[in-house]
Amino acid sequence: MFRPMRRPRQELTRRETDELLRTCTSGVLALSGDGGWPYAVPLSYVYNGEKIYFHCARSGHKLDALKNDARCSFCVIARDEVIPERYTTHYKSAVVFGRVRVLEDEAEKLAAIEKLAAKYSPGESAEARGREIERFWSALCMLELSAEHVSGKQCIELITEDTHGQV
Repeated sequence: MFRPMRRPRQELTRRETDELLRTCTSGVLALSGDGGWPYAVPLSYVYNGEKIYFHCARSGHKLDALKNDARCSFCVIARDEVIPERYTTHYKSAVVFGRVRVLEDEAEKLAAIEKLAAKYSPGESAEARGREIERFWSALCMLELSAEHVSGKQCIELITEDTHGQV
């Protein structure tokens, strides 16, 4: 169903890919939008090792697209360094394919937004994060991406750097 990586030597291990997904701060969610047009939107997210969670408004393009087709891809870029004199880019990225669902259960929704709040406001107390969550609760929608295929890739120069200590 999912294509193998064309350059398997550049493929990150699942552990390395999971680390990228845990540490990056934003990604792009791609859905099938209006009239079948691709719809890609940058989002903040949190990854718990199994699922990816996003927040959004209770209505809009994202939710309309998901009603028609829950399949998606999600991409994060951990490194994007253009090397002009070498006509290349040093990069590390991950792509997740899966299905997204709206969290309807209040306990699931709360657990997901608490994870997201802790990631983006780690210096705040749980009580302060809770007050902020409560303030926006009625307008909040939480989405959960269940991964069906995950892959990570890096440029060949970073493989050389890892094995030889330099590029």
